[in-house]
Amino acid sequence: MKAKVTGKVISQSCIAPGIYDLRIETALASEAHAGQFVGVFTKDSSALLPRPISICGVSDDKRSIRLVYRVAGKGTDEFSRLEEGDEASILGVLGNGYDIEKLAGISGSDSSKVLLLGGGIGIPPMLELAKELHAAGVKVISVMGYRDDRTFLLDEFTSVSETYVATEDGSLGTKGNVLDAVRENRIEFDAVCACGPLPMLRAIKEFAGEKPAFISLEERMACGVGACLGCVVKTKEVDHHSHVNNARICTDGPVFEASEVEI
Repeated sequence: MKAKVTGKVISQSCIAPGIYDLRIETALASEAHAGQFVGVFTKDSSALLPRPISICGVSDDKRSIRLVYRVAGKGTDEFSRLEEGDEASILGVLGNGYDIEKLAGISGSDSSKVLLLGGGIGIPPMLELAKELHAAGVKVISVMGYRDDRTFLLDEFTSVSETYVATEDGSLGTKGNVLDAVRENRIEFDAVCACGPLPMLRAIKEFAGEKPAFISLEERMACGVGACLGCVVKTKEVDHHSHVNNARICTDGPVFEASEVEI
């Protein structure tokens, strides 16, 4: 059940150039899972719709959520100035995330290996997924892609997964993208989950072949609540809402099985 609530800022810090780590105490945390997101409202009365931000983490006591985001415009610039004790208006929990139970049993045995691929600001939602899969007893392999050695969240992946890095300039890990790192390290897996830029997701869909692949298309969301219809993606199946072969990423996703969407 989604609701508009007022949360209280616990802390905020800048963890990389233009990247902020915001933690908010909110009742929404009790229902939040990997791959979902919330809408954060600005204080500008002319901006009626919230800014969608993926959930990077949920506290162990289920009392707060963690949002790691990049400053990309007026709204996120405003959020970057929030301080401890400030209030934030949030809509959530939104979207359909990753199916942990399905991923845990995907190999047909008790030893599923799930490969997580994150690129740029698509890295934050992969962290909560890594933690939830690890807690479910799944073998997690994370490959995160950055522009250079100014990484963020990387040390947290190492505590719950086997972790590799790719950088565009070769300053850390494999030079190239996440798939270059997968090939270089000869990583084997039963299923892949990914979030990042669209060209990356297209390449991952092709790379996965017959293996199950689940991709988050959150990069293409605008309002996040299905109002603007700016995030439609073509699908194999007929959408029950529009009766055509498409789906709204924000309400039907953002996580889709790669074989079911045309990207």
